[in-house]
Amino acid sequence: MNSDAFLDEAYREALEGFEQGGVPVGAVMVRDGEIIARGRNKRVQEEDPVMHGETDCLRNAGVMDSYDGVDLYTTLSPCMMCAGAILHFGIRRVIVGEDVNFAGNIEFLRQHGVEVILVDDTQCKVLMARFTEERPDIWLEDIGEGSVPAPSPPRPRESGNLLNSGEP
Repeated sequence: MNSDAFLDEAYREALEGFEQGGVPVGAVMVRDGEIIARGRNKRVQEEDPVMHGETDCLRNAGVMDSYDGVDLYTTLSPCMMCAGAILHFGIRRVIVGEDVNFAGNIEFLRQHGVEVILVDDTQCKVLMARFTEERPDIWLEDIGEGSVPAPSPPRPRESGNLLNSGEP
């Protein structure tokens, strides 16, 4: 397969996630010209806040002795959590489908020695734009800018509570 075919595989993961009602971000990991893992954002489907496309792909790859020679293809520029995972596992090359709908952390990755190739893929841009238009609530929650309710302020302690009673 060539690199366009690998990005197409990541797109297929994103499309499947979209069809399942989730955030359309897909990823594949490639070593020696072969896909060794694939994943998609499953935050909605599995109610798991850290199950982004890249982290699902890493999880599906399982424990590896080394990530040398592994390329990560992702349909959207990685968020900070996924960029951190990329750095943590030592992935040195990331191919990104698009950064129009979410700028992500391409420069952060580059500043930390990761080669990032931005493809500017039309199908990736169109799918994500459709999703952000149709489901802005889920999108904003996924990137940490949503209307997730703030925690309630702590309630005052009752006067009969031993912690506030003044007794030793």
